[in-house]
Order: sequence, then structure tokens, then C-alpha cells
Amino acid sequence: MADPLRDDAVTAGTFDYVIVGGGTAGCALAARLTEDPDVTVCVLEAGPTDVGNDDILVLSEWMHLLDSGYDWDYPIEPQERGNDFMRHARAKVLGGCSSHNSCIAFWPPAEYLDEWERIGLTGWGAADIHPLTRRLENNDAPGDHGHDGPVRLRDVPPLDPCGAAILEAAAAAGLPTVGFNRGETVRNGAGWFQINAGEDGLRMSTSHAYLHPIIGQRPNLEVRTGCWAQGITFDGVTATGARYQRPDLTGFDVVGARREVIVTAGAIDTPKLLMLSGIGPAAQLREFGIDVRVDLPGVGENLDDHVEGLVFWEAAQPMVTESSQWWEIGVFATTKDGLEIPDVMMHYGSVPFDMNTLRWGYPTTDNGFCLTPNVTQGLSRGTVKLRSPDFRDRPRVDPRYFTDPDHHDETTMLAGLRLAREIAAQAPMKPWVAAELAPGPDAVTDDELIDYMHKTHNTVYHPAATAKMGVDSDPMAVLDPQLRVRGTQRLRVVDASAMPKLPSVNPNITVMTMAEKCADLLKAASA
Repeated sequence: MADPLRDDAVTAGTFDYVIVGGGTAGCALAARLTEDPDVTVCVLEAGPTDVGNDDILVLSEWMHLLDSGYDWDYPIEPQERGNDFMRHARAKVLGGCSSHNSCIAFWPPAEYLDEWERIGLTGWGAADIHPLTRRLENNDAPGDHGHDGPVRLRDVPPLDPCGAAILEAAAAAGLPTVGFNRGETVRNGAGWFQINAGEDGLRMSTSHAYLHPIIGQRPNLEVRTGCWAQGITFDGVTATGARYQRPDLTGFDVVGARREVIVTAGAIDTPKLLMLSGIGPAAQLREFGIDVRVDLPGVGENLDDHVEGLVFWEAAQPMVTESSQWWEIGVFATTKDGLEIPDVMMHYGSVPFDMNTLRWGYPTTDNGFCLTPNVTQGLSRGTVKLRSPDFRDRPRVDPRYFTDPDHHDETTMLAGLRLAREIAAQAPMKPWVAAELAPGPDAVTDDELIDYMHKTHNTVYHPAATAKMGVDSDPMAVLDPQLRVRGTQRLRVVDASAMPKLPSVNPNITVMTMAEKCADLLKAASA
């Protein structure tokens, strides 16, 4: 009997490009490639469409998407020094995490881009990449911005009185009030975020911003939702298309690619798909009976993330009942002398946040606020590994939080927790603080706070770097600087997995910019 998972015959059409994953990068890339009416593109997305779905599009409702039918909701492996209960939210919907997140919008920091170029990633410095950010945005902020791109960026309106007090208190603690995306990376300061959302409160995901205006308008674009990719098809080491489970679950189809296959499935599912397709660490592939097509030891390694702590207070006054997205302020700080970029970032949340504290007996409230310090330049690195050769099984995600040998991440988080308390202790916050609920006033020593952070930390949901770009001499590099998968032909990756490491800010606009870069690379390659 024929095995449909070994039959690479095209059954569902052939296109110039097949994009596997209709996420943040995939939607933007599809829109740019199909600007040429002679270029055909097929996008495969496992989740449903977001078109006409206010559950997805109304930004203020985003927290309901966590642990929902639009979330892969990946468990993590037991942690040596971290929170075993934590789960990684990954979007299962057209637009990917840009359809699932809080739409906090930061330009890619120039310092990171220039570092990428210094390590040999030619064409990835700020001078080359920032014009692409301007190309995608419509932003009225002061400075050199784009004004006619598809993605609306705007300042959060300063309507939250507790948030205004947080900014006054941060200034009193030595962190002045600033505007973001004003031409430089903020090292020490706090301000209202910019968000990628319209004035009507609808998120400007890449699906909404790039694809909605053209779906049904460009005959050269086909978006297939409900199509879960099982693997990439090959002729030797040349990618020829992708195999996916049909939406009605009756079997599998193969879509062909004349020019290239581009994987845009995110930092967890991209390495999983590569490994299922025979590209990855040879020993791991053989363990599951997968034929090794290309031995690339870096696939699924180098998992970087922003680990996040929490200080949570009961409010002494009623909190706001309306918000753009409930996490409207960012606080950046350098906790050591000589740092060029911040090592701590906090999100201010105008909502109770007991997701990881309640199970440990910490009190909660229905009228509270929080600061969530995260480690922006973490040194711990984790892995994404296969659980089985079945594409339907969740991968083994092991972030290995707080395992860097010099305890950098613990020390930095400790400084962040103390800084959050320092901000709350300033005079402007006295009318707002009724009580500290977590970690609570009894947690004072370093050991007490470190124990608390290990048990209750979260993530900012920023996994990255699991199929990283690198130079030829880097044995862990999965991609070359043109985003091509090493050892293969006609196969690229563009999503957060391609980053060498995370930037110090929320990375969604960086991923959009990387998609713009990939579109230029593909157009140049076909010229």
C-alpha cells in the first residue's frame, strides 16, 4: 500500500513560491511577492482565517486568545531552575503572532542590526534594514518615519491615570519620560508604547495590514487556511514544495514550487518542520527513523527568549475599565554601568496578573496593576526537539531559563524586581498602592526573591534564534545571510527563528522588517 507521506507527486497545484506558515513574516512576504502580477504564490496556514473575526482583530481582546482555539499553547519541558508550569503561546491563525499579541511596536534596534553585520551577516546592518522598516510603516511619530506603508504605528493615548503615575514615579527613580521609536534605542526611560493598531482599535497584524486588502483581488495569490504542513518535499536537496494535511482531514496534498519554498512557521514550528523534513541534527533524526537529508546541528538549538518576572499590587483606587490593549507603558533600564542597550525592560499592566502566582498561594485581586521586568539580553539558551516523527505531536520545548553558568539572568531579573519596587515606592504611586500581593513584603533577601522568580516567572512569548543565520565558519548556523537553508537549494526561512539572537525589545516589527528583506532577496534572485 502506498504511503501518502512518502509520495511527493504534486496534487494541489504548482506556484512560483510556496510559503509554509501564514504568520507574521509569511503574510507580509506573500503580499510583497505578488505585487508582480506574473509571480504566483501559495500560502499554507494551519489555523483559520482572521478575516471578519473580531475575536482576533479587536486588539483590546487579545488576552482572551491565550489558551484558546487560536493558540498552539505549547507546554515546556521540566525546568532545572525555572517555572515548570509555564506554557508558550503560539498563534494558530492567519497573521501568526501579529494576530495574537498585544501589538507593542518597536523598530529593530540599530545596535543589534549593526552587531549582526559585524559578525558577517552582510546587508543586515541598520543602514540597510531601517529603510525597510520605514517602508512597512505609517507612523506620525517625530523622526524619520514612513507614512504610507501598510502597517499603522501610533502612540498609545495617555488615558490611564495609574499609568501616568507610573511614569512620574519612574522619573523620580531616575528613568525620565520618553517617546519610543524616535530615532534611538532607549537605555533608561519610560513611556507610552507605540502599537501597530488603527485608531479604530483594530490590530494591524500582517494579515490585516498586508493581506486583507488583496485577498480575492490578486489572482496570483492563493491563501489556504486549515492546511497543516507535514513536511517539505525534495528532489535530492532541492526543495520542490510542501505536503500538508487537507482541511477536511481526509488525507494529504502536495503543492509544488517552481522557484522556492519559504518556511515562515515561527521559532518553534520552523525547526520542527525542518527536522521532520530530514534537516537537522543527524543523531536526533535517526532516533525517530527520519532519513537525514542534511545534517545541520543548529536546527532547534540556541532557543532565546525574554524571561519575565512580576511584581503585582492591589490598587487603592479603581483601575481603568477601557484600554487599547491593557499593557500600555514600557520601562527600560540599564542595571550596570557601561551598557549600550538596556538589560531590563518592564511592561506596565493595568490588569491583575496572577497567571503564575495563584498556584503558589499568593493573594490576588480584581482591581490591581503590575510591572513585569524581563531580561532583555538573556544568556540562557534552550532547545526545540522532536517528540516523535508524527507532525501532529507537539515538539519538546525546553527554554532552560536561568541556566547560564554565570547567573547573569538571575542577577538581572533580581535587579528588575527591586527596580519595580523602587518605582512603586515613589511619591506619585502612594495614592495607587494598597498592598504588594506578589512577591509580597515578606520577600526581601536575594534568596527569597530568586526562589520566587524561579517558581512564578513567565515569558514575554518571544522565542527566537532556533534556525539562526550565521557565517560559513559557524557550525551552528542553519541559514546563510540570504536566509537560505545550508546544504539545500531553493529553501529559505524567514521568521524569528532566523535571528542570531533576540533584540532587547518586543520583536514583532523586526520580524515584519525581516520579511521585507526576504522579499527583496527573492526578487533579486529571480531577476
